[in-house]
Amino acid sequence: METALIYMILLRFLSGSIEITAATLMLKFNDLEKAFYINTLLALVGPCILLITTGIGISGLSEKISFAKMICLFGGIVLILISLKMK
Repeated sequence: METALIYMILLRFLSGSIEITAATLMLKFNDLEKAFYINTLLALVGPCILLITTGIGISGLSEKISFAKMICLFGGIVLILISLKMK
């Protein structure tokens, strides 16, 4: 198994664990304001994990894909992040 793939898998497990922990905390606190605050913190974690895992994946594929495809992939990620910030 490739090292980049292992790192991507571990990051996704970490991300999923953070999501489950957040849901458990929301259930434990049983308060809408605290749940909203926890959800806001999750909104910061998601894009970070997306960028890191995509960067790892692209670095692992750097020998297999062209420079133009890498630019298109990063452009797509930038557009996703921009769309998240739009109202």
